[in-house]
Amino acid sequence: MPKHGYSGRHFGRKTGVRLAMYRNLVTNLLKHDKMVTTEAKAKEIKPMAEKMITLAKKGDLSSRRAALAFITEESTVRKLFSEVGPKYAQRTGGYTRTTRLGPRIGDGAEMVKIELA
Repeated sequence: MPKHGYSGRHFGRKTGVRLAMYRNLVTNLLKHDKMVTTEAKAKEIKPMAEKMITLAKKGDLSSRRAALAFITEESTVRKLFSEVGPKYAQRTGGYTRTTRLGPRIGDGAEMVKIELA
């Protein structure tokens, strides 16, 4: 069977569980400004986190509601719109930075630290 229309990483999870994992990872990144995760997960959530920061830069009610629909904690959305959005107001992208940390001891998965630049 051809592999057309199946882009992105699936992480051995069903769609709902995978999307919930992405939402939790993005929420934690924006809440704590940095986190350690696997390289594959960091590559998947980077565009999502950048999209949330772009929404915060707009700052209107529609953007806030869109962010609330994705981010799981209301306090994180408040922080995003009051602190993070204005911080990157003059930047046109590239809000996150990933730093390689080496392989994880248990299974050898490549670990990275992803943080707000």
